[in-house]
Amino acid sequence: MVEHRMVNVNGIRLHIAEQGEGPLVILLHGFPESWHSWRHQFGPLADAGYRVVAPDQRGYGRSDHPADVDAYTILHLVGDVVGLIEALGEEKAHVVGHDWGAPVAWHTALLRPDLVLSVAGLSVPPPTRGKEPPLAAMERQFGGRFYWNYFNRPGVADAEFGRDPRTALRKFLYSASGDAPGAVKQPLVDPERGWLAAMPDPGVLPDWCTEDDLDALAESFSQGFTGALNWYRNLDRNWELTAPWAGAAVTVPALYVYGDRDPVPAFPGAPEFIESLPDRMPSLWRAPLVLEGCGHWTQQERPAEVTAALLEFLDSVPASAAAAI
Repeated sequence: MVEHRMVNVNGIRLHIAEQGEGPLVILLHGFPESWHSWRHQFGPLADAGYRVVAPDQRGYGRSDHPADVDAYTILHLVGDVVGLIEALGEEKAHVVGHDWGAPVAWHTALLRPDLVLSVAGLSVPPPTRGKEPPLAAMERQFGGRFYWNYFNRPGVADAEFGRDPRTALRKFLYSASGDAPGAVKQPLVDPERGWLAAMPDPGVLPDWCTEDDLDALAESFSQGFTGALNWYRNLDRNWELTAPWAGAAVTVPALYVYGDRDPVPAFPGAPEFIESLPDRMPSLWRAPLVLEGCGHWTQQERPAEVTAALLEFLDSVPASAAAAI
């Protein structure tokens, strides 16, 4: 059974879901999600002998939502993972992230490899630091229509998504999934009409998302979207803060998984970067795993394949670590 409780980490309270005993596996969700996005992975990972913990990250769900935008930098988010490992009474953990959770997982491995047994990222590839701040780069390339820039406008997306959270979330889930028709496109926004107006709204939810799942997700945003959007409002600040790690690579055993209908791996420059990963990251476990027909919600759209890949990867880590010694 999945159990729930609150833990104190770095001056805030995080809600966590946990199950099982054994080596710690921390599952980090993305936007706009919650711990519930990992619902399919809990049982199999716990049954395989792992202690599985998925928090609502800061600004999400039942966890605290700091009011200060500056409280959502990548250093705060990595700090939450580091603090969570300690609060759970563990010395090290396997760290797995999806969407925004992936950069948190990758950066935890990059900044604190002493605490990370292995790292896996879904959708978002390992970090690389561009030559200019990301918001400025996307502003220049897409004339302010890229969704990062739209999210950076204080209160605007917050109000749009908050008017009808359930409809907003339904559109998010469907439009970025492998079920949405048409070619994979860059997520551009009409700044005047907003983002949701151009998103398709499915008459019937995809098989991988039930009405109960959507209800649980909508309930987790009862405090609004501002905390979650504040992560995007720190993109340029994160670029500044990570300057000391420019050119550094993740050194712990690593797995990268993405869907071929996910718009994130199609971001400008991403396909070329992903192709170069085996050369850039000697710690990468095999080539990136590409799930055909899968969209952005990797572990929800393809739970069996993702869980199998995670288990095979996690089970390989002790042997590879021993070989490295």
